[in-house]
Amino acid sequence: MPSVRSLLGLLAAAAVCGAFAFLGYCVYLDRKRRGDPAFKRRLRDKRRAEPQKPEERGTQLWDPAKNKKLQELFLQEVRMGELWLSRGEHRMGVRHLSNALLVCGQPQELLKVFKHTLPPKVFEMLLHKIPLICQQFEADVNEQECLEDDPD
Repeated sequence: MPSVRSLLGLLAAAAVCGAFAFLGYCVYLDRKRRGDPAFKRRLRDKRRAEPQKPEERGTQLWDPAKNKKLQELFLQEVRMGELWLSRGEHRMGVRHLSNALLVCGQPQELLKVFKHTLPPKVFEMLLHKIPLICQQFEADVNEQECLEDDPD
């Protein structure tokens, strides 16, 4: 039996040594990376290039007091969504409510309100519609940017 114990002890010691070697190598690579003169420049450029997080964007999109037209569009879309839902036309209602979400300054808060006020089936339809609306919005923005950049 002592040979099995000594073998397990050797395996445990080898595993601990391997873990220490791996951690040492990680520390070595991190110091080498941080010591690189271009590292901070690349890191700064990368941070500038990456888009803002959704939480930060939601608060900076628009101020309703400054942009009356967006506020009116938001209210109109909510009213139209409510109207279509009251008529039993769930698809049209969800379309208008998703448009309202798109122009809303605080979409997370609006989703919380919708979750408590809409029927579960309609809220589920709205949640499935959000990615499609976002893709359409991005495509429209990209198309508009291309048209603005086009010298013709």
